[in-house]
Amino acid sequence: MPSLVDVIIPHYKGRDKFLSCLTSLFETEYDDFRVILVDNCSLDGSAAEAEGLYPQMKVIRMEKNRGFAGGCNAGVEISDREFIALLNDDTEVEPDWLTKLIDVIESDEKIAVVQPKLRWMIDKSKFEYAGAMGGMMDIFGFPYCHGRLFETSEVDNGQYDWVDDIFWASGSACLFRRQLYIDAGRLDEKFFAHQEEIDLNWRLQLMGYRVKAVPQALVYHYAGTTLPPENFMKKYMNHRNSIMLLLKNYQLRTLCWVLPIRIFLELAAVFLAVKQRDYKRIVAIFRGGLWNMTNLPHMLKARKFVKRIRKIPDQVILDRLYKGSIALQYYLFGKRTYLQLFPVDKKEVKGEIK
Repeated sequence: MPSLVDVIIPHYKGRDKFLSCLTSLFETEYDDFRVILVDNCSLDGSAAEAEGLYPQMKVIRMEKNRGFAGGCNAGVEISDREFIALLNDDTEVEPDWLTKLIDVIESDEKIAVVQPKLRWMIDKSKFEYAGAMGGMMDIFGFPYCHGRLFETSEVDNGQYDWVDDIFWASGSACLFRRQLYIDAGRLDEKFFAHQEEIDLNWRLQLMGYRVKAVPQALVYHYAGTTLPPENFMKKYMNHRNSIMLLLKNYQLRTLCWVLPIRIFLELAAVFLAVKQRDYKRIVAIFRGGLWNMTNLPHMLKARKFVKRIRKIPDQVILDRLYKGSIALQYYLFGKRTYLQLFPVDKKEVKGEIK
């Protein structure tokens, strides 16, 4: 008997892409899944239109826009199923995407979350930006992916086509064990949007669970529909939230040496932004740093929670992260792909991460 799944879609804007997402989703070849639409105060009537087209869909109407994190949490609050899938409203799924994800997550009770292959809707030969073939991170909190480093997305030639351990599964499309999502503290709504899934995936690993990429499951994603790359808020939240990741999840002895280097890298990013006349990024970096300083009470409370659930020391986590700076490798040394960072045949070393 198939496992019961709720697919949760937070929605704010973008009628046409959203309705295309639902069209593909309701063609999913899986016997028992429900769709929970979280209407994050959309103003274009698209949520009501979707409800009319798909009356079997559960709709939650929020009183205020709680962002992607809050929308997902609201969906989880009413779910009673074993698994929850989070899905962006500008994606389109292949019919067997859910079956492929379920097959892998059910193969091992220590797997907490899985991610499909994510290709770009604009050019379906390429990996998309937000998750590609699975998320990774360097020790200083800069995220990257199998298939995407900063602005460079690779053409998908099957170079990552095996089920593999990753550090984080993209919130664009992923499948969680619902109870573990709750036990790990849910998505932190302080993030609002961007990198909140990295935070939750990190905590799940601190609890002793694993995260997997499943290339046999395929989802297409526009990416950047709500916030395009040049948007100030996107730059701001990326800088702000990646520092928050470190402040919340590293043990103090690790944070004492990682954070000063990260601050230096932020200042280097300011220098680069000045050179590029990217004044939005300059303001975003300083504003993000100020936000983290003024929200230390939240960090301290979060650190207490992490300490309570932690079963894995930082040394194990550090072994799963890139030991240097992805930013320096990309901008100074011209490394543009994951396999340029790790120039080995991964098919020969595709063992589990520790």
